[in-house]
Amino acid sequence: MTAAGFEFATAGRIVAGAGRAAELPDVLAGLGSRVLVCTGANPARHAGLLAGLGRPAAAFPVAGEPTVELARAAVAVAREHGADVVAAIGGGSVMDLGKAVAALLANGGDPLDYLEVVGSGQKITQPAVPCVAVPTTAGTGAEVTANAVLAVPEHRLKASLRSPLMIPRVALVDPVLALSCPPPVTAASGLDALTQCLEPFVSVRATPLTDGLAREGLRRAATGLRAAHADGGDLAARTDMAICALLGGMALANAKLGAVHGLAGVIGGTADVPHGMACAALLGPVIEANVRTLQSGAPGSPVLDRYAEVARLLTGDAGASIQDGLAWIRETLTLLGVSGLAGFGLGREDADDIAAKALTSSSMQGNPVALSQGQLKAVLLEAL
Repeated sequence: MTAAGFEFATAGRIVAGAGRAAELPDVLAGLGSRVLVCTGANPARHAGLLAGLGRPAAAFPVAGEPTVELARAAVAVAREHGADVVAAIGGGSVMDLGKAVAALLANGGDPLDYLEVVGSGQKITQPAVPCVAVPTTAGTGAEVTANAVLAVPEHRLKASLRSPLMIPRVALVDPVLALSCPPPVTAASGLDALTQCLEPFVSVRATPLTDGLAREGLRRAATGLRAAHADGGDLAARTDMAICALLGGMALANAKLGAVHGLAGVIGGTADVPHGMACAALLGPVIEANVRTLQSGAPGSPVLDRYAEVARLLTGDAGASIQDGLAWIRETLTLLGVSGLAGFGLGREDADDIAAKALTSSSMQGNPVALSQGQLKAVLLEAL
């Protein structure tokens, strides 16, 4: 955990609640006159919302996870339209693309100029043009994070553009928009949201602010995740998960993540594995690896107490142990129909390469212990 000093940054404004997506035109009114709207593969899904924007709009559909090439194409459309504000209405991929476009419109250049790991890694120096993020799934928390993940197929990995100047100007969170999410999407996105509350809570960069956010996010996941999957029309459960994702995004943006996301990012560039499913399969094995390492090297570590607190928050049992928390996670994966990663085309032969690349991931900076390449490989093999 961090010492006394820390920083915290998030969206300039958060608007949350059932039905509040209808406020999008008013939110945009003070931010720009011509809007690029990034949506999912089917913009017609939000036809009613888009029809009332009250300003010239160009739609850019995002059919899958965004790539460097897709970001270039979106920026070209935005410049041709003369866009001075971006609205990103969709899941994490849509919001990441919207944030990348907003940053590139303000800073110029190519995505590879700023991309970490495989790009030049230049600093983003100018505030992104105003971006309004409207999540339609409860998962990534991208509506309040400071990075945009882009796939780089030629390198078989994902990397980020990253800067506090990229955090959306407004996060507009309406759980009603997630009511139509099918169960597999609810499972994948919800398990990502849970993980993004858990990893910052045990991060070496945790702060009093992120602790409070993560605790409440874990409570919301405990009550909302299984219920939202069982009944997609359960607005209370959808609200719990929307808030869980929002809080997780705020926590991770300020306290970092850990080995689950360090591995999941590389896996997503290696095989066609939904990010949330990768996180789900890795969560238990990573917790076990971290706990074993702590128990052998630092048995008095306060991180072990935090893992026990996670167990209490998830199970609702004041006497729950770390093992009880792991059992709750495994039971949840079974209820949500989540299996291992082998079904997505990953094999044992990929493990060494993925583990080596994961060691350099920025997400690893928050992991509560330093895991070796061999330990990361063992985690991945268990997750298969």
